[in-house]
Amino acid sequence: MLIVTTETIPDRSYEVLGLVQGSTIQTVNVVRDIGSGLKTLIGGELTKYTDMMAKARQLATDRMAEEAARMGADAVVCVRYSSASVMQSAAEVMAYGTAVRLK
Repeated sequence: MLIVTTETIPDRSYEVLGLVQGSTIQTVNVVRDIGSGLKTLIGGELTKYTDMMAKARQLATDRMAEEAARMGADAVVCVRYSSASVMQSAAEVMAYGTAVRLK
């Protein structure tokens, strides 16, 4: 499955199939959250949250691609990501784009 952030695929024509999306809500465990809370006192990267968000983006992307494949798509164009805090220490990540069938 070709996944691009551009609005078109250079030198390719395609049929638009529709909107596809994938999302997940992730959190870190309480022990890691306490450690991250202490880290905010001294500064620096919160690596557990960075790892969590990277995994969440990948899972959301995979789910979006699976939805596109079910529609018979070969690619997803104009892919975007969004995230939102759902509750303390939990975040939703959504991947969305337009499923297309290459001609």
